[in-house]
Amino acid sequence: MASLVLPLLLLCAASQAILMFSTSTAAYPSNPGADTTDCSLSDKHEELIPVRREVYDGGRIIDISHRYTPDLPSWDSMGGLGQFLWLRQSMKNGSIANFSEMKLPTHTGTHVDSPGHFFDHYLDAGFDVDTLDLEVLNGLALLIDVPRDKNITAEVMKDLNIPKGTRRVLFRTLNTDRQLMFKKYYDTSYVGFMKDGAKWLVENTDIKLVGIDYLSAAAHEDLTAAHLVFLEGRDIILVEGLKLDDIQPGIYSVRCLPLRKQCQPTEVSSNKEKRVSCASIEQEGYTPKDFEMHM
Repeated sequence: MASLVLPLLLLCAASQAILMFSTSTAAYPSNPGADTTDCSLSDKHEELIPVRREVYDGGRIIDISHRYTPDLPSWDSMGGLGQFLWLRQSMKNGSIANFSEMKLPTHTGTHVDSPGHFFDHYLDAGFDVDTLDLEVLNGLALLIDVPRDKNITAEVMKDLNIPKGTRRVLFRTLNTDRQLMFKKYYDTSYVGFMKDGAKWLVENTDIKLVGIDYLSAAAHEDLTAAHLVFLEGRDIILVEGLKLDDIQPGIYSVRCLPLRKQCQPTEVSSNKEKRVSCASIEQEGYTPKDFEMHM
């Protein structure tokens, strides 16, 4: 497991991990204890209460990453993430500063997959998250809803009629409706890509970034097969565990920056996925023709 310390936490805080820009002003669901409107602290010094927000800039900026909590679902775990953060040094105990340490599985929360995730020879060769193409992770994207009654098959992909030239697609599924990322147990009934759906995407579209709203882009039934199709060519990036509640389908400008850490082949944790630390999407007013030209 990767051990992440305070400098990394500060990076996440400064970057406001996964941001989404949207013209929508509708209320956005927040985590318990979060406030979506006011970022100011109380005027009374004795009532310093931090405000944890999901929405910024009057609803224009929306965080679409999932906050790390002990109840955040973790891969193949029925008990959630559990304790992941410790206060290693405390000013109350005489230290000059407060110093935290974080330890968690890399396949947790909002994260990206690298080619080494399912290909051992890619892992050995060093194809980790540090080698992912930032150009693919940044640019115009299409947020679409997929049928709620099935996994993403070749038939589903055909029926979606994704415009030619589209390079980045965020797929919102039944996972969002069921709020699976807010349930601490790993649910194998999540919606994802079947092998034939992944194959159709690779062979018939220009999509290079695939975003989805649960811990895996591949359906549990085709977990290995679909991942192999997606990752074999090393040109498709999977962004998993997105928070896509109450966002209108449409064209957005996506910004997605994974944490940089070089993978060492000898590391047991392999560090093949990393949490997305900074991203944004801003709704664009393009027509379908303009969209195809700009993608």
